[in-house]
Amino acid sequence: MKKGKIIILGSGPNRIGQGIEFDYACVHCVWALKEEGYEAIMVNCNPETVSTDYDTSDKLFFEPIVYEDVINIIESEKPVGVVVQFGGQTPLKLAVPLQNAGVNILGTSPDSIDIAEDRERFRNLVIKLGLKQPESGIARSKEEAIIISEKIGYPVLVRPSYVLGGRAMRLVYDTPELLNYIEEAVYVTEDKPLLIDRFLEDAIELDVDAVSDGDDVLVGAIMEHIEEAGIHSGDSATCIPPYTLSDQIMYEVKRQTRMLAKALNVKGLMNVQFAVKDDEVYIIEVNPRASRTVPFVSKAIGYPLAKIASKVIVGRKLKDILPDVFDIKETHPATDFQPKEFKRYSIKEVVFPWNRFPEVDPLLGPEMKSTGEVMGIDEDFGLAYYKAQAATGSVLPTEGNIFISVADRDKPQIVELARGLIDLGFNIFATKGTHSFLKEHGIDSFLVNKLSEERPNIVDRIRNGEIKMIINTPSGKRERSDAYYIRRAAVEHKIPYFTTVRAAYASLEAIRSFRDKELSVKPLQEMFQE
Repeated sequence: MKKGKIIILGSGPNRIGQGIEFDYACVHCVWALKEEGYEAIMVNCNPETVSTDYDTSDKLFFEPIVYEDVINIIESEKPVGVVVQFGGQTPLKLAVPLQNAGVNILGTSPDSIDIAEDRERFRNLVIKLGLKQPESGIARSKEEAIIISEKIGYPVLVRPSYVLGGRAMRLVYDTPELLNYIEEAVYVTEDKPLLIDRFLEDAIELDVDAVSDGDDVLVGAIMEHIEEAGIHSGDSATCIPPYTLSDQIMYEVKRQTRMLAKALNVKGLMNVQFAVKDDEVYIIEVNPRASRTVPFVSKAIGYPLAKIASKVIVGRKLKDILPDVFDIKETHPATDFQPKEFKRYSIKEVVFPWNRFPEVDPLLGPEMKSTGEVMGIDEDFGLAYYKAQAATGSVLPTEGNIFISVADRDKPQIVELARGLIDLGFNIFATKGTHSFLKEHGIDSFLVNKLSEERPNIVDRIRNGEIKMIINTPSGKRERSDAYYIRRAAVEHKIPYFTTVRAAYASLEAIRSFRDKELSVKPLQEMFQE
């Protein structure tokens, strides 16, 4: 005898900038609810998903994820509750309207969801908890946007309110660029405000996936982004466990995650994004729902977070679900339910559709552009990163010429990088500015012409197969420069290229490890039997 019906709302149709990972969470939710004795009803309208397979749920409604269709299904099926936290932002927007219609929303309450979504309410919560957040403001006119941006100080991160996948989000470096953005990309009104945040340059960004049952908090994993802050979390390579953070920072991140989960009374999944700059932890945002990293984290740590969260939202307690897995000693109050120590590094790398869009600049930023992801696992960080790059089709070279051309602000950081590459036997090619800087620091490099100079130039050398890897960081401005044509040539000729210094250093470590150590492969099942 079934306990009752539960409706799970999926993520709807997919597009660039919206991952299929939410479907993974929905399917695990269905499986968990069936195990708990409920009739699982799936509502989704994407034929490319597992959640819409005929044998996944007890009943499937192939309908749009909009209020009118969902409420009709609810009135027909009369479920004991509806789950909105596994399909991403699309079903989450229906939480308040459905509750207002008398629907029982399972898990985190719609009011808590609204606190996390509403900038003013969330800022007040962060202040109340005594935590830190980058300075921000909400502009309802062009003039107000200028005043707020100049007060906060450039560069600023600007975006329209209520966007998915960072759409129309941009890093702006001065007032003329801000005005150009407002005229081109968004229409600022009282009802459609512009969100403006101080951008923390050279910060390390972190993602945390956690599950809370209202009393206890499971910190699934802390993920360190390999690219610097400013790259959308869905487009950044990430590492479990963090590979550069101190134990003190890790402890503080776990403590703040636990505080936020309890303050929001989260029941189910929660994702928190942090930035670490000068050993200070800043909260970027909290999403009281499944994040696109849940499948990656679950495979890395060996515990199905979406399934655990699904059991929690129907009343089960974490202590009962996983009694022998977590350390709940009173001496470690900030690490409630932290899984066993990791024995390996897991790297998530993303896949982009650049080759299908010949005019698009293959440059990462705050707007999500990826269409997939892969995973590399190894006990050595370098080998895990090498595997992840190879899985995307970008096999790192072990010899040959490497081209380096970086923005002025990044030049001091590439000295050791260039030395490391030369020590591995690579030749460095560089354009005038970078070549001169390296020469000043006693590093030999070959001068190569820019596209605007006489031939053969750097693009010619790429097309001739002379360059095996490219490190090219943007200057900050968005004009179609030499760098654009270099990046496009790299895509066309399938040459590994990196647009951030941190990713370049990770590639150095990967090449070094690949040359010094043996590459091995092991099934996930064997890893978690150890």
